[in-house]
Amino acid sequence: MQVEVWSDVVCPWCYIGKRRLERALEQFDGRDGVSIVHRSFQLDPSRPVAEPQNRRQMLMSKYRLSAQQVSAMDTQMEELAAAEGLEYHLKPDGVTGNTRQAHELVHLARAAGQGDALMERFYRAYFTEGRSIFDVDSLVTLAQEVGLDEATCRRALAEGTYTAAVAAEGEQARHLGAGGVPFFVIDQRFGVSGAQATDVFLDALRRAAATAEAHA
Repeated sequence: MQVEVWSDVVCPWCYIGKRRLERALEQFDGRDGVSIVHRSFQLDPSRPVAEPQNRRQMLMSKYRLSAQQVSAMDTQMEELAAAEGLEYHLKPDGVTGNTRQAHELVHLARAAGQGDALMERFYRAYFTEGRSIFDVDSLVTLAQEVGLDEATCRRALAEGTYTAAVAAEGEQARHLGAGGVPFFVIDQRFGVSGAQATDVFLDALRRAAATAEAHA
């Protein structure tokens, strides 16, 4: 069984959704037969690459919120993350930006069997450690931590090896009806939209397994 996960590395709900899916898999009898494939979805591909901006200012402008409202949202998100065993530090000076190059390295990592490891590393770097995931040097350093080769990473980014693939997966998500992320497709049969509760993921996994067995 394959679980495809469309997400963005700056999406706080995506990291929470990842954890909830993982908890569901821990309770799923067929866990050993499940593979996770992380697919690309950029929340804002129109932003210039390598030009991050203040995250709170972006949210205030995009959703017409006050600084106090965004601060309260961040506090609530930090609490939600903590309930899942995650540590978020959504600070006033935090930045956001174009995530295309991060996704390109996830494609490279996926080819090496390290896609999930690199997504996890990017999430932790961004949400917990406050590190940049918007410049080549930082991205390559993080990729090296999960075993990727520095020269290979730099070459892939410089040559745009996976640029088209990133765009194609975003388009695929929209074709499937995903208006946002996280978005999960289980065994090409069942879709789960959003960071649903662990029980919702577990139920979808079990239904997919039962359907596959019935059609075997």
